[in-house]
Amino acid sequence: MAATASSYSITMRLYTAPDHSVVGAVATTIARNGGVVTAIDVTESRHDRLVVDVTCSAADATHSQELVACVSEVEGVTVHKVSDRTFLLHLGGKISVESKVPLRTRDDLSMAYTPGVGRVSMAIHDNPEDVRKLTIKGNSVAVVTDGSAVLGLGNIGPGAAMPVMEGKAALFKRFADIDAWPICLASQDTDEIVKAVEMIAPGFGGINLEDIAAPRCFEIEARLRESLDIPVFHDDQHGTAIVVLAALTNALRCVDKQLADVRIVVSGAGAAGTAIVTLLLAAGAKDVVVVDRFGALSADDESLSPAHRDLATATNPRRATGSLQDVLAGADVFVGVSAPGILKPEWLPTMAEKPVVFALANPDPEIDPAEADKYAAVVASGRSDYPNQINNVLAFPGVFRGLLDAGASEVTVDMLLRAAQAIADTVKPEELHPAFIIPSVFHPDVTKRVAAAISGA
Repeated sequence: MAATASSYSITMRLYTAPDHSVVGAVATTIARNGGVVTAIDVTESRHDRLVVDVTCSAADATHSQELVACVSEVEGVTVHKVSDRTFLLHLGGKISVESKVPLRTRDDLSMAYTPGVGRVSMAIHDNPEDVRKLTIKGNSVAVVTDGSAVLGLGNIGPGAAMPVMEGKAALFKRFADIDAWPICLASQDTDEIVKAVEMIAPGFGGINLEDIAAPRCFEIEARLRESLDIPVFHDDQHGTAIVVLAALTNALRCVDKQLADVRIVVSGAGAAGTAIVTLLLAAGAKDVVVVDRFGALSADDESLSPAHRDLATATNPRRATGSLQDVLAGADVFVGVSAPGILKPEWLPTMAEKPVVFALANPDPEIDPAEADKYAAVVASGRSDYPNQINNVLAFPGVFRGLLDAGASEVTVDMLLRAAQAIADTVKPEELHPAFIIPSVFHPDVTKRVAAAISGA
């Protein structure tokens, strides 16, 4: 098994015999069993024992347990305690609230709070548009979920969704200096969710819908866009679509093909798949076939749900039918936002010359990127341990930065297209390569470029 960088990283506190050669035996055992040792610290040395902290990465939770078991079998070693570094990072939560103004004296209090604050409140009452300037509203976003489609974990509820929403808020702050707040709702009723967001909207400059299952998410977004005077952005849909279009723009440059000329197969007809298809069509794609678990969506199929019927009507001009394997033959591009392991390596040679494969299912992709790389000209995934990570962090911080800076009231398709082009153009021509079609999320210019593209639209 291939160890990950840090998401399955553990620290073992070991009591060992007072022989420093034991440390080497531990490191060798971890490496032999597929782990990667990232740090070894002898924290205490006595005449009767050593206390050693060993930090290592594993492939998954089961693998980390196996590494602990292997180390415990090394002669002269006792595993005293095991700490999961990811859980340690989450203790007490990942975000906090800090005051931007000093509160040290009575004078400070009289301006920040009563009686001075009353004058500011009345000023907003008299001129409601000043709320963006005189409060946090102009730089705040609500990250709203019902916990029904969290990452690849499914319907795990609002409490279990909280760590993800906290992480999203932390990313807003890190990459765009936006104050974002996790709002985890204890309802999966569409009317209740819409009403709840409408009621909290006065305190925010934008709404980021997150991890809400399809098709409910479509109606929630549409109704909120209609009723609110602040932008509503569903990141699982539009953030994913922006980054996919940006990456595909550069991938097609690598293989010398044009978006309007290629045949594209999209696996997954949920929120992400629908948004990706919609944006690809808006960007000029002509031949897109969407596949769900039952096969290709075609307008000829009267058994489709209303959402899938709309998707089928807008796509599949050749009325292709059959399984994913069937429609993949001759295709130039595969985009997966569906389920792990559904794309078989032996199908890729049936695709067109120099195929592009985006396997984006999270946390496990439709095909192992290393296997896809044997046949495809360009491969991308959602994983951080392979080149070309399709990561929404490239989009949503800059999107909201631009929306807030412009005081925008809505998100348009033109904005999404401009944002995708801004991300694609961040990769300079001399940098463009099949293993580098998308910039790093830490690229210093990404957020600024996307924000400028959004506000310019």
